[in-house]
Amino acid sequence: MNISNPFDLSGKIALVTGASRGIGEGIARLLAAQGAHVIVSSRKLDACEGVAASIREAGGKAEAYACHIGEMAQIDKLFADLEAKHGRLDILVNNAATNPHFGHITETDVGAFQKTVDVNIRGYFFMSSAGAKLMAKNGGGSIVNVASVNGVTPGAQQGIYSITKAAVISMTKAFARECAPQKVRVNALLPGATDTKFASALFHNPVILEQALNRIPMRRVAEPSEMAGAVLYLASDAASYTTGAALNVDGGYLCS
Repeated sequence: MNISNPFDLSGKIALVTGASRGIGEGIARLLAAQGAHVIVSSRKLDACEGVAASIREAGGKAEAYACHIGEMAQIDKLFADLEAKHGRLDILVNNAATNPHFGHITETDVGAFQKTVDVNIRGYFFMSSAGAKLMAKNGGGSIVNVASVNGVTPGAQQGIYSITKAAVISMTKAFARECAPQKVRVNALLPGATDTKFASALFHNPVILEQALNRIPMRRVAEPSEMAGAVLYLASDAASYTTGAALNVDGGYLCS
């Protein structure tokens, strides 16, 4: 550990999914600013290339890689290519997610159900499995799963999404327990209301926004970049004795 700066990530290889915008982009930029070589990943390569190029222009190290975590073949190829090129992985941030159904839980059709489960549960599980195996080959590492406060208190009209995020919290604890002997730490970030394109349908509606703010003691929605600091802590040596934790970054939502 760098005692003078436990947040220093110099020499680390970090993979961030869903990093072409929003929370994932903010995380990728901060990890790169702290010295990590960041693999910016999402479904669309062009969008990832834009973020990676911007990081490089700012003096950081980054590359782009397209991967849809709902597709098992793409996960397998990502990790095969990653190991072939870099030989290691030190940090994995599972941030890519989907929420195709907004409405009453009983109106969730099988397509929306399956898509949400495939990405938010199966995708996170097999990304974590592959990541933990590669980390174990090189002395350990850190996995951060981006869950949600909805995994603790289900969001209105967001039933299946909330169910999958509850599964992510449980998954985090299961991986943390079983991967600790390999020196792989696994923790979860629980974002509250955040102003992203993902959530724009909710928070750009004045009625829904006011309902949300009434439950948030800080009385505001977070900026995506405000989630990055918590991930930096969990990913870095500053959290060397932290595993299986679920860190709320929610303006006080879960204590209201």
